[in-house]
Amino acid sequence: MPTPAWQKSSYCAQGDSCVHVAADTDRVLLTESADPRGTILTATPAAFSALLQSASHRD
Repeated sequence: MPTPAWQKSSYCAQGDSCVHVAADTDRVLLTESADPRGTILTATPAAFSALLQSASHRD
């Protein structure tokens, strides 16, 4: 498996508290910048889209 092409969140400020995302056609990977090779969460594109939509609907 090729090394993921990680992208830092555009909402990230300076420091180690950032979310990094990598994607291909059938999965989306998420990790934190403090340990990008540590825990990696995997989601389907549909599940990741639902997460983003849920996070963008603030009360």
